[in-house]
Amino acid sequence: MTTTDTHIAIIGAGPAGLMAAEVLASGGARVTVYDAMPSAGRKFLMAGRGGLNLTHSEPLPQFMARYREAAPKLQQAIDAFSPDALRAWSEALGEPTFVGSSGRVFPKAFKASPLLRAWLRRLDAAGVRFAFRHRWTGWDAEGRLEFQTPSGNAAVTASAAVLALGGASWPRLGSDGGWADILTAKGVAISKLRPANSGFTVAWSDVFRDRFEGQPLKGVALTIGTHTVRGEAMITRSGIEGGAIYALSAELREAVLGLGQATLSIALRPDLDTSGLTTRLSGTRGKQSLANFLRKAAQLSPVGIGLMQEAAIASGRTLAALSPAELATLINAIPVQLTGVAPIDRAISTAGGLSFDELDANFMLRKLPGVFAAGEMLDWEAPTGGYLLQASFATGAAAGRGVLRWLNL
Repeated sequence: MTTTDTHIAIIGAGPAGLMAAEVLASGGARVTVYDAMPSAGRKFLMAGRGGLNLTHSEPLPQFMARYREAAPKLQQAIDAFSPDALRAWSEALGEPTFVGSSGRVFPKAFKASPLLRAWLRRLDAAGVRFAFRHRWTGWDAEGRLEFQTPSGNAAVTASAAVLALGGASWPRLGSDGGWADILTAKGVAISKLRPANSGFTVAWSDVFRDRFEGQPLKGVALTIGTHTVRGEAMITRSGIEGGAIYALSAELREAVLGLGQATLSIALRPDLDTSGLTTRLSGTRGKQSLANFLRKAAQLSPVGIGLMQEAAIASGRTLAALSPAELATLINAIPVQLTGVAPIDRAISTAGGLSFDELDANFMLRKLPGVFAAGEMLDWEAPTGGYLLQASFATGAAAGRGVLRWLNL
């Protein structure tokens, strides 16, 4: 089957692809969005299960710093479609936003489905067509886009194409990273896809694992090297994950992958110094168990005390054998050995991807004129907190504008 009625092909119906489609349709282009899944925005809907953190309200200089070394590459796109612009866009779709206590921005409906439905209605009204169950497999000998469909192979002629295929996390929702091999075969530089915002494995003892799986560590400070993050973490059966872990995931991942393991330091009472904790722990314990004493004297949670016990046992000692000063030191410097990175299909997002050096200022691939790229398939990463969606929306819009400029529309 061959079709020639497509003017602009968008491949990927996530936030980046849909935003590119909106920009292109508003610029007068005819657009078809192709996706391997049966419906649009599947990972977007999954993100909405936690409230749909669209963006963040912090000042733009701090906001951009979250993208680390990729910040200069993303600056122009995010300046053009800023967090404020994203909030205005959501409100125009009937979904006003609010700023949470952490500075994160959410739609007032606190879920993704109403926003996605309104967005798809707008795109439909603008003439955007959708072709689902179309898995992109590359180009044929004549330069046409090739797709696998339930009806067989399809070849599509397009004036330009926007690739917005996501990373390699959550493959069951459509982002499987299969595009990397296609582009590599065309000589395009791809940085290896790696898990980002992921958990890490720890060889917990059976006793600790069975008792504390699923327990949160609240108000802690996590440190690796010179990097420290305050927040929360969660004990899992195989290791540790959670917001503060995700914020350090790049440093933790590179340490684990480079050395085979990494030592994460956990401070249970980061607002108390060692001297103050020592004073608290120098009181008479009486008939209290050590766990009860630590809970009352230092306001430690059972899971925090469990972590201290894990560290003491690993060092060949027991908590009961430690002096008040040694206990105080341990409370704010519990060493946890990370033995591995959780699999990429369980990560929230992806590091690595299409090198920015392969793109021009319009997000077009230099080696493939007329082919643009956007979203998480590009080589950037950011912590959770609204930064992932913001960059996906912004680069999608930038790629759409790039197509319009390239075609002089």
